[in-house]
Amino acid sequence: MRTEVTIGRIVLSRPVVVASGTFGYGEEYLGLLDYSKIGAVVTKGITLQPREGNPPPRIVETPAGMLNSIGLQNPGVEGFIREKLPFFRRNKIPCIVNVAGSSVEENVEIARILDGEEDVAGIELNVSCPNVKKGGMAFGKSDVLLREVVSEVRKATTKTLITKLSPNVTDIVEMAKVAVQAGSDALSLINTIVGMAINIEQRKPVLGGITGGLSGPAIKPIALRMVWEVCTNVGVPVIGMGGITSASDAVEFLIAGATAVAVGTATFYHPDAAATISDGIIEYMSAHGIEDVRDLIGSLRS
Repeated sequence: MRTEVTIGRIVLSRPVVVASGTFGYGEEYLGLLDYSKIGAVVTKGITLQPREGNPPPRIVETPAGMLNSIGLQNPGVEGFIREKLPFFRRNKIPCIVNVAGSSVEENVEIARILDGEEDVAGIELNVSCPNVKKGGMAFGKSDVLLREVVSEVRKATTKTLITKLSPNVTDIVEMAKVAVQAGSDALSLINTIVGMAINIEQRKPVLGGITGGLSGPAIKPIALRMVWEVCTNVGVPVIGMGGITSASDAVEFLIAGATAVAVGTATFYHPDAAATISDGIIEYMSAHGIEDVRDLIGSLRS
């Protein structure tokens, strides 16, 4: 049974990765998940300099999901290369680095530095984080800024470039087309949806950052619709994500056209969720006589 898919120049042994921001830098889950059952690890967002992130509280549970306002806490790109990247080299795990600069220049510089690291398989350009004041979603909501940042990062790296799109836009297809025209090899969607929670006794926001990104099963129908729209209209591989908690969820995204899927929030309560979902896709293929996962991708019937 063939489960191999290609995202740009990245070959994934299975069509499942772990979503950025939900899996740390890979090593945190060593011993909790069989890495051979997933295609790659997408790291937490990396900035040029270390960041402390937003004030706590940073996470709050919501019905069918959670809100997070981490604020891109990370060791900076040099710290990542020095402290985190060796794990991927030792364990031969494909590494896709989520790049989250606060300016075009910062994104370009991070990409340039990572371009020299052979253990980095690709870059996921984060133009959609809703939890920072500069960069992030500001790029993903403007077609002009999106075109600029993607095109400039494209010049700075030969790595596979994946642009992670924001759902907080009027037309996701148009933003996807802009990213591809500017040089993106593939797309990730969707990132979290902006939301908030209020403590009614204190009459204050629950999150220290006031608003945060909503993820989990609550956003799956929105994510699935956006993935289908983009896959129908834009001819590059898509990594679909948003509320995937089971193999059947993942199969829906594949049928809608996603080349691969990313598992995020489910990892918080099932550390091995990505591997379990990956096995479940194979079980579905076996039950339905599908020998190549590529025959499943984009197979939605009218």
